[in-house]
Amino acid sequence: MKILIAGCGNMGLNYAQSLLKAKLVTKADIFILEKSADRREDLAKKDFSNIYANAGDYVHKADVIILSVKPQDWNELAVDLSPHCEDDQVFVSIMAGLSIEALQKGLKKLKVIRAMPNLPSQVGLGMTAYTSAEEVTRGELMFAQNLLSSTGKTLYLKDEEMIDPATAISGSGPAYIYYFMNAMIEAGMEMGFSYSESEIMVNQTFLGSIHLHHQENLSCQEWIERVASKGGTTEAALNSFKSNDIKKRIKIGLESAFKRAVELGK
Repeated sequence: MKILIAGCGNMGLNYAQSLLKAKLVTKADIFILEKSADRREDLAKKDFSNIYANAGDYVHKADVIILSVKPQDWNELAVDLSPHCEDDQVFVSIMAGLSIEALQKGLKKLKVIRAMPNLPSQVGLGMTAYTSAEEVTRGELMFAQNLLSSTGKTLYLKDEEMIDPATAISGSGPAYIYYFMNAMIEAGMEMGFSYSESEIMVNQTFLGSIHLHHQENLSCQEWIERVASKGGTTEAALNSFKSNDIKKRIKIGLESAFKRAVELGK
């Protein structure tokens, strides 16, 4: 199986390295299309050999083409790439906001898979929601799932419209987590801890809480009840959150992200 990565920035390189780590391909099976000369030089230093500045005859050798340029660079890529593509190739897009229909139109090809990964994909703990055009076969979809799963967990969505809310929840989600962590770190500093002391407490608390949540089949609300004793410190914080309607404000924020994802898609 040969893979072409069109646009090998951080996420493109992440997929290349994850595929190698999962032993789905070898370096000889990976082709890279990258416009940036500096980036091509960096990739060569990582022992990638099939690196190109422009699309050419090598494109038709790929079984799967990963589209990982910035959305605003898509039209330029489509013009360069489409004349060299084959009808039986599968295209996996990780570009935000571009619909399957738009990708099919630009490529003049039908076998398109649209995916939305998130930042933790860079350490193999990503969450990727994806969907596909009807023309993608079951076997092709299974391979695409293996490809995407090399960076973490995946969730197949039958309805493409659900990619936008997935973008709001998991695609943008890491930033919300970091926002909350940063607020806790700053609160710790205001209470007298140094930055490093506050950071290590917050980081380990998040890490431990997630691992604990995975080990037992309890809901978040049940875990909250286990931590919060009546009249205790945790209950005091939770009551403050409730009185300030923090949950509602969080939901409003995610709704804003969802609406923006829909706007970008148009």
